[in-house]
Amino acid sequence: MEPWKRTLYILFVGQAISAVGFAVFFPFLPLYVADLGTNTGLSLEFWAGMVFAGQALTMAIASPFWGTLADRYGRKPMIERAMFGGAIIILLMGFARSAEELALLRAIQGVITGTISAANALAASTVPRHRMGYAMGMLQVAMWGGVAIGPLIGGLIADTFGFRAAFIATAVLLLIAWVIVRVGVHETFTPPDPSIRRPGLLAAWRIMLGRSGVAVAYLVRFLSWLGPTMLIPILPLFIQSILHGSERISTFTGLVVGISSATGTASALFLGRFGDRRGHRRVLIGSGLVAALFFLPQGFVTEGWQLLVLQAIAGAAPGGMGPALSALLAQYTPPGEEGVVYGLDNSVSAASRAAAPLLGAGIAIWFGPAGIFFAAGLILSCTVALVALFLRDRPPQPVVTTPSRP
Repeated sequence: MEPWKRTLYILFVGQAISAVGFAVFFPFLPLYVADLGTNTGLSLEFWAGMVFAGQALTMAIASPFWGTLADRYGRKPMIERAMFGGAIIILLMGFARSAEELALLRAIQGVITGTISAANALAASTVPRHRMGYAMGMLQVAMWGGVAIGPLIGGLIADTFGFRAAFIATAVLLLIAWVIVRVGVHETFTPPDPSIRRPGLLAAWRIMLGRSGVAVAYLVRFLSWLGPTMLIPILPLFIQSILHGSERISTFTGLVVGISSATGTASALFLGRFGDRRGHRRVLIGSGLVAALFFLPQGFVTEGWQLLVLQAIAGAAPGGMGPALSALLAQYTPPGEEGVVYGLDNSVSAASRAAAPLLGAGIAIWFGPAGIFFAAGLILSCTVALVALFLRDRPPQPVVTTPSRP
């Protein structure tokens, strides 16, 4: 087996296990906040929001710094840092005594973790450029598969052993993923020549953002996360309105989220390979159009099955857009800058996840829950226009090979 394939498959396993781990406790974080209670005069709703937004904000700030360190000291250490550090901080969450302590630990988690960007950077520095869509599709499958499976495992653990046990389970899974990567991945990283003066941190970011296509790709990434993520806090309320008082609102909400993740998982690998053959720009445009067209009518549904079908179709779009954008970023940047480009990419994604709930709540207040679907469709239509006007596929750049270290 070629070395890059072996590395990719090990990254796939590690990414899948860590994604399951992070998804184990994610769905019932607000319930855990309510169970812990607060020691201040601020409401539990405020702290529930901080538990989500704080982690996204600190990740948006920290990710570019980790990316720069990856280019200087290696990408594998960054994956190990994210997995091992994440295991420790999430284990501590299981012993939190108040909502304030949980919010603080979540903010620290945002600084320490970031397995997705670290794995993307290592894959981009290892996999041949003409197979980048396949590689990013594999990692996307691992992520979406974990997101689909994790909540089911977490629900069983929480119902049987309590909320705190779910955090312990996540810590164990992240430690397993860390061992797999530490033992299985052998990175042939050569540090930069110290005699060559390298730009500082801010200068490196300016250079990266000044490269043709990179800034627009980041904007497309921000919008492609923003549209679908706005739905998450509002979706249960909308489902409640169309199920007409059913007692199975939580179950149906989980089913909708799960099937959307499942279709995204199924499409990621196929569309990643298609992009390698026919162009990632084409995948981005097609996926964006499908998402926009099938989000818009969701605001008019009157039955649960209608929402389920439309979400299943629209959910396949992120499986195409995610790997295609990651592959285009690899085309737009030279070898040796993978850490910077994917660190900034993760920062953009985190910033979008932080802004989405606030924007979604505002739209729901002004236009009702159904307005979220129309807004998501319009935002995704804007991503299609940006891709069509400003992004192009480029021939693969030659990969500079480096000898293995003794």
